Amino acid sequence: MKRFAFALVTAATTALALPAFAGPQYLDDTGFAVSGYDVVAYRDLPQAAVGQSQPEGVKGSTEFTAEYNGATFAFANAENRDKFQSNPAYYAPQYDGHCAYGVSRGGKVPGNPNLWRIVDDKLYLNITPNVVTFWEENIPGNIDLAQGNWPGIETDTASTNPIPNFESAAPVK
Repeated sequence: MKRFAFALVTAATTALALPAFAGPQYLDDTGFAVSGYDVVAYRDLPQAAVGQSQPEGVKGSTEFTAEYNGATFAFANAENRDKFQSNPAYYAPQYDGHCAYGVSRGGKVPGNPNLWRIVDDKLYLNITPNVVTFWEENIPGNIDLAQGNWPGIETDTASTNPIPNFESAAPVK
């Protein structure tokens, strides 16, 4: 019995010491996370009121990149890359770059880097302007639903679908 208890304590301690792995990032045909857009730059963009279009994201550069969660992120400048590297979980989009509304409905679909919103200091992406409308009808409720769904789908394969009506011009060289 003592061996069993020791093995159980050892297994629990080991499990707690291991890093928590996130699911795979959404990557489009650019091969970059967030379609090559600079995730740090969103923090400096003016956020539009709910119901209005957000400004477009800032394109990253192949000159300034960093690896995180198995993906390459691109940045507009070295300062943004360095900020990201100091705290990547803070800057990376929620749900590994998948559409926040899609996750609230239990699935993984692409996130469009130009359909974004920062809520409670976290970056969320959505897939289409129509979906943004649904998302914005109840942002807190949709976040609650997504948070509840995410643990069950986080480690599922990332979406391989293209973002509808979107072609990334990022990252720039």
